[in-house]
Amino acid sequence: MRMRRKKNLDSRLENCGALLVSEPQQYKGKWRELFGSEGELHLEIGCGKGDFVLESAKRRPDVMFVAVERYKNVLLLAMEKVRDAGVKNVLFLDVDAAQLGDIFAQGEIDRIYLNFSDPWPPKKRHKRRLTHANYLTVYDSFLKKGGEIHQKTDNTGLFEFSLCSFSQFGYTLYDVTFDLHSTDFDNIMTEYERNFTSQGMKIYRLVAKKPE
Repeated sequence: MRMRRKKNLDSRLENCGALLVSEPQQYKGKWRELFGSEGELHLEIGCGKGDFVLESAKRRPDVMFVAVERYKNVLLLAMEKVRDAGVKNVLFLDVDAAQLGDIFAQGEIDRIYLNFSDPWPPKKRHKRRLTHANYLTVYDSFLKKGGEIHQKTDNTGLFEFSLCSFSQFGYTLYDVTFDLHSTDFDNIMTEYERNFTSQGMKIYRLVAKKPE
């Protein structure tokens, strides 16, 4: 169910305007200049309410984070959290993942996060999955050689689909687990993840590495 429109959405978005890159295509190949840093550049596609990217940015102030979220009601909550925390190494985009190849240059991104993406369960909609080969082709155009894609999901079908999709695309899989919270991995939980975990659901995780 889609979230209801937030009260005073437009004015609240305007108050977070410094965090939203409105014409991102002009920064293709220049994102490090925009951040004013030469460190690693990480991209979260579908950042939701921002818990993951905010905590990641706090833990890694040396890393620059770009968080993507299409739905403005949700994007607003993420931006307000980052603004209120005073974190300076996060910027946001409100674009579709299919457009990202026009926004980032070859080899510009060091790591991609796909956290609890829509599983699109009907088979006829599998092309919409963010780990479908069509999207992997987009990511491959800007992910550096040896760069990684980190995925977490609660959906068995999506996870099994992703394992096959990454393998067929030529990426190397490691840190694959069908029960993340039974491991000692230093995990940063998303808002969805806390909800699913409280219901006793298992969380799946993998890392897919682009060939050197």
